[in-house]
Amino acid sequence: MSRRHRSSSSSSSSSMAAAAMPLDKLEPWLQARAERHPVATSLPMLDGYVAAIVAGPVSMSPLDWICPLLAIDADAFNHGGTPEFAAISAVALRHNDISNGLSTAPHRFAPTHARKPNGDVDARPWCQGFHAAMQLRLSAWAPLLDISNIHHGLLLPILLHCVDDQRRPLLGPPRKGRETEEFLRNAHADIPAVVEAMRQYWMPTRYARAR
Repeated sequence: MSRRHRSSSSSSSSSMAAAAMPLDKLEPWLQARAERHPVATSLPMLDGYVAAIVAGPVSMSPLDWICPLLAIDADAFNHGGTPEFAAISAVALRHNDISNGLSTAPHRFAPTHARKPNGDVDARPWCQGFHAAMQLRLSAWAPLLDISNIHHGLLLPILLHCVDDQRRPLLGPPRKGRETEEFLRNAHADIPAVVEAMRQYWMPTRYARAR
C-alpha cells in the first residue's frame, strides 16, 4: 500500500469516527425507532448482522444493507450532521473493524453478545441479526444451507439460536436433557471460528463475482 493511499484511508477513517454515533447512544436510538421496524434494535443484533455482511457470499452496496438495518432512507447518506448519518457512520466503522480484524487477526474476533440475568452469554440476538442479514441474499447462501454440503455445519452454531416468524426454533425443537442444555449453553464459543471459516469459504466466489 502506498504512503498516499495509507494517508487517504487513515483520513477517511478518522472522518468517519468523528461523525459516528457513540455505541452507548446507538442502541437507545435504534430502540426509539422500533415503530419504523429496523432490523436491529440492539447492539448484539446489529453486530451479528454486520458480521454476516462481512463474512457472507456476496459484496453488497451499503445502501442495500444499512438502510433496512437502521430503517432509514437512502437519502440519509447524503446529509452529514444528522442522527441518521451518525448511525450510518457507526455501522460503517463496525463493518470496517470486523473486516480488518478477520483479515489480520481472525483469532481475536469477538462477537458482541448480550447477557442473561444470571450472567451467561445470550447468543440469540447476535445470531438473529446474522440470520436477518442472510435473508437479504438468501439464494447466495444456498450452498451452506444444503444439509448435504459438508460445510453446512458452519451455520449450525448460529442457526440453532434462531427462530422463525412464528418464534419456533429454526432447526426444530431441541432434544430434552442435560447434554442438550450444556451444548446450547456453550455453542456460542464456536461462533468466532465459524464466522472466519465462512469468510474463507465464500472468498473465492465472492471476489470472483466482484471483478
